[in-house]
Parts: sequence; structure tokens; C-alpha cells
Amino acid sequence: MTRIGLVLGAGGVIGEAYHAGALAALADAGGFDARDAEIVVGTSAGSIMGTLVRLGVAPRDLGPWLKGAALSESTAPGRGPAPTTPLSRFDLRDLLRAPSAPTTAMVRRAARRPWRLRPLTLGLSLVAPGRNDIVGSIAALMDVGELPWPERPLWLPVVRRSDGQRVVLGRPGAPEASLDLAVAASCAVPGYFAPVRIGGVDYIDGGAHSPTNAALLRRETLDRVVIVSPMSGPSRGRGFGPAQRRHSGRRLRREVAALEAAGIPTLVLEPTEAELEAMGENLMSGRRVPQVIETVRQETARKLEQRVQV
Repeated sequence: MTRIGLVLGAGGVIGEAYHAGALAALADAGGFDARDAEIVVGTSAGSIMGTLVRLGVAPRDLGPWLKGAALSESTAPGRGPAPTTPLSRFDLRDLLRAPSAPTTAMVRRAARRPWRLRPLTLGLSLVAPGRNDIVGSIAALMDVGELPWPERPLWLPVVRRSDGQRVVLGRPGAPEASLDLAVAASCAVPGYFAPVRIGGVDYIDGGAHSPTNAALLRRETLDRVVIVSPMSGPSRGRGFGPAQRRHSGRRLRREVAALEAAGIPTLVLEPTEAELEAMGENLMSGRRVPQVIETVRQETARKLEQRVQV
């Protein structure tokens, strides 16, 4: 039996729609059902979609759910339709509010292993807490508050705010966390959402370390890793959006190289120009969700026709 790892990257509300379209297309192609993945790594938006498929939601049901359809009665989480309450637009000025001072733990970590530090991660760890409540948003979106972790591996990367260290919730040896808080922490975008406290420790979005965290799987026994990366892709032009995509692309290429150096082939799905046009600039906008799902489903089907099947 083929052992496939599935990596679902960050991307906000639009990223969720991207995952829904891509995973549906993979299922349509007959080669891969996300529920069969050996390990699922979900970062930020990917933590939501990864949790849903780990709890038994069929890939083809993700899109209709995001567009307002209820899940089947046999599905554990969020049986009603996804809520349509709009989120406020991410404002870059929130990143410029008075930052927190570096903690003793952060300084100590920098002194011990400076070569392992990521300046961007440390900077995002110091960003002033956002004004939006991600815990409440996740509770409204997914009814998973009292559900146990799925039996099959679900890894949700987060960043410990005190020192900028990545922590992978759900992986053996990680701090204990309820499923709803783990998903919320992985989605706690710095400056937009408030950090999530688990066991007395504050955590922020795992995307502060990497938009995909795909290299986590490099030491696993896998035949292939499928990476869905909404935040990379073409990045021509200036401004925050293109710069963000260039950063995500560089990080993704390094992680793909690490996996392939370990002998694990990859299938990477990232936006084309047509998909980026459908996605728009506001990653928190629900208005574009139906268009994104359908465009990504069609574009992914076209990509798969040109590649070896999973």
C-alpha cells in the first residue's frame, strides 16, 4: 500500500477554498483521497481542512460545506454549513503597532543556536497581539470542541510566542492540547488574531515558521508527499502580496529539496496565474470562495493530466 503524506499550507479563508478545490480534483482523478493519507500536516488554513479530512469528511464535501451546504449526519464535526460571517480585512498597519519586548527565553535561544533562528519568525512572535478572537471563530466554524484527536496522525505546527520556537501539536512528545485549541493556535495569524493559550503558554500561527512546514515529513517512511501550497505561485510585481508569495516560494523550494534529498518524491500544487486572479488580494474574503473552489478544481485537474498520477 502506498504511503502518502499530505501537507496543507496556510492561506486564510481563500486558502481553505484552495484546499477544497485541489483535494476534490485529486479525488476526481481517482488517484488520491485525502482521508487515506498516512500523515497530515496542516498549517493555519490547512489545519482546518486537514482536521476535517482526518475526521472523515470526504474531499468532495469540503467545497459545498464552505459554500453553505451542511455535512452529512455521519460526519462528526460541524454538521451545519460553514458560517458566512465576514472577517475584517487584514491591515498591515496592525503589524506596526507597538511590539512586545524580546523575552529572556528568546534571547537565550538566540545566544545558544543563532544559526537556527529565523528573523521573520522572531519578528512575528513579537508583533502586538491581534484584536480578533480565533478561538471563537474556530468554535463557530467547526464543532470539534469535545472531540478527541483523530486516531491517524494529524500534525498541526504552531509557534511558541515566548521564543519563536516551532512546536508540532499532535506529534508524539508535543504538549497536550484539545483539538479545537490546537487548530485555533495554528490559525492565530500574528497581528490579526490574539495568540492562543495552551497549558499556560501562548502560541501563534505555524505559518510564522513556514507557510507549509513540509520538511517535517523528511524523516518519515513515505512513498510520496503531496503539498498543497496556496501562498506560493507566481509573484511578479511589487507590494506585500508578491513579496509574501516570493517568500513562500523560497521556503517551499527548500522544503521540497529536503524531502527529495531524503528520497521522498513530491507532488506540489500551487496557484497558477488563473487561480491567483480568482483568489484576489484579500485572503480573508469569503466573497470569492465559490469562484476559487471551482477555478482551482479545474486548474488542478489540468495540472494532473500533465503529471504522473499519485
